[in-house]
Amino acid sequence: MGEKKRFLLRIDSDVHGALEKWASDEMRSVNAQIEYLLTDAARRAGRLRRRPDEGKAADAPPPDPSAG
Repeated sequence: MGEKKRFLLRIDSDVHGALEKWASDEMRSVNAQIEYLLTDAARRAGRLRRRPDEGKAADAPPPDPSAG
């Protein structure tokens, strides 16, 4: 991952509260949750490509040992 940029973000307190709860549910910090959501939205919109180390293999379910 590239260099991290710092910037100030002002958001509504209700939105921040929702983000705190969501981040806690997913065992992330609020900052990490915001970065995750923005990254996902940018990829879905076609604005950000996946990195080579984030190939589909990581998203694929593990092989079924009974299949053979």
